[in-house]
Amino acid sequence: MLKIIIKDGENIERALKRYKRKHRNIKVMQNLRDGQFFTKPSVKRRREVQKAAYIQNLRDQEDI
Repeated sequence: MLKIIIKDGENIERALKRYKRKHRNIKVMQNLRDGQFFTKPSVKRRREVQKAAYIQNLRDQEDI
């Protein structure tokens, strides 16, 4: 459960922005969607490898 403690004098929009950022960072919706259907371990692993390769390719292009 996410808790956002509003500091004294803090704007409610700012607190809402912090909440949305935390919500996005812990991937609440993504975890819910992933849990709807069974995904084979081999498919999960393949996606992880593809994602790692994509990120590595971006970093390699940055260095050039």
